[in-house]
Amino acid sequence: MFMRRLKRISLILNAKAAVIAALAILSTYICITFGLTADFPLTLIATAIVFPVVFSIGGAYKRREAALDDYGSLKAHGRAIYFATRDWMETPDEDSLNKARKLLENLFISCRTLFSEPVSKLRQNEDAVYRDFSQLSRFIREELREKGLASGEVSRCNQYLSKMFVSFESIKHIYQYRTPRTLRAFSDFFITTLPFIYGPYFAHLATEVASGLEYVMPVLLAIILVSLDNIQAHLENPFDQVGEDDVAINVEEFIDRLY
Repeated sequence: MFMRRLKRISLILNAKAAVIAALAILSTYICITFGLTADFPLTLIATAIVFPVVFSIGGAYKRREAALDDYGSLKAHGRAIYFATRDWMETPDEDSLNKARKLLENLFISCRTLFSEPVSKLRQNEDAVYRDFSQLSRFIREELREKGLASGEVSRCNQYLSKMFVSFESIKHIYQYRTPRTLRAFSDFFITTLPFIYGPYFAHLATEVASGLEYVMPVLLAIILVSLDNIQAHLENPFDQVGEDDVAINVEEFIDRLY
């Protein structure tokens, strides 16, 4: 439990936080040494950093929730095709059930590979997913229709497959496109520069605190701002399996529960 909590903390308190905190301390030290003080407004920090970052976190969280919904739909309709193979046939064929499980396993493994690898590999990984979808489509025609499943029920299975396509495309777009990059660049710039620029303000506060505490505020400001930015970055891609809140595509568990 302790190691898990330590890992969570390390995800938001990284080298970037240490570097920016060090720059803020250096700026404060220089300003105190040379008597450079100013009472800057803190509203600038809220306007330039906190509001854009919180907005980005909200957008990234909504994308993650949408990915979870579509992933659930993908699993549900895949399971429905398997149940149709098992329950809608007059005499269920064990070979057909095994083939259905294998096709679904291949499809979800291809999806996991696609979403966990860089966007630069999208095209080649996408082709593998479409091949698995094609094999599942042929399975519905060859294994179900030609073995006696009623045409209306075959049509229903094709509807399930169509809904799997829709869910996959929705997840793919979440994976492929990020929150506005210009907004991220804007936030990164001010997160990097403001703790350093606010050195005169921290030097001004140093006259009101006990000796030795004058560097607490610059360190806290740097840690808070970088932590918010790291939280947003981990939510940005819900499939990279780096953050604690990522969407885990557990193919093995899904297939094991098909019986």
